[in-house]
Amino acid sequence: MEGGGLNLVEMFQSMGPAAIAVAVILFIMSFMSIGIAIERIYTFGKATGQSKLFAPQVAKHLKDGRLKEAIALAGSKDYRYSHLAKVVLSGLQEFQFQNENGATNRDDVLDAARRAIQRASALTTSDLKKGVSLLATIGSTAPFVGLLGTVVGVINAFVGIASTGSGGIGAVSAGIAEALVETALGLFVAIPAVWFYNYLTGRLEYFNVEMDNSSSELVDYFISKKA
Repeated sequence: MEGGGLNLVEMFQSMGPAAIAVAVILFIMSFMSIGIAIERIYTFGKATGQSKLFAPQVAKHLKDGRLKEAIALAGSKDYRYSHLAKVVLSGLQEFQFQNENGATNRDDVLDAARRAIQRASALTTSDLKKGVSLLATIGSTAPFVGLLGTVVGVINAFVGIASTGSGGIGAVSAGIAEALVETALGLFVAIPAVWFYNYLTGRLEYFNVEMDNSSSELVDYFISKKA
């Protein structure tokens, strides 16, 4: 430290092991948050785009009574990210299986198809939620991790006072700066994580509505076929 100044490099060099550990944890949390957000945004974008292409095509196949073509379309690798394709595929396969195995009771066929759709919806929702809960955890805990670093910095400031026997600014400046930087790091990590979490949660709710609508329309189709 020269001329009473304190730059970041000197401050990090003066940090104790506990403060460095807190800073490293916050950096790791930040990288995880950004990585999860980028991966989920990419996945959600692919799911939206593929579902928009899939929906009119499968509707045309079903309207024309081409069940096998609809199943092949839903199972295509071109729609592997589509949440609608996964739900529709499960329902169509179960409906086809029941009919091909001689099921005659209309209600039993419909119930089996509904259960298959519900299972597929639950699994697809769970798959779409991967990592999103971790964003919530990071957003809620990062400020407290930063607070821990702040406490460590304040302790170091008092240690500086004790070691120099003086309460001047020079004795406490490193510890106070360390404390403030740890607080800022905690907020820097938490704020984007909360933003990403809220955004992705909104997208998930929209996907759930889409899957519910598609499930209802598919069941209506099955009812019309068995009528």
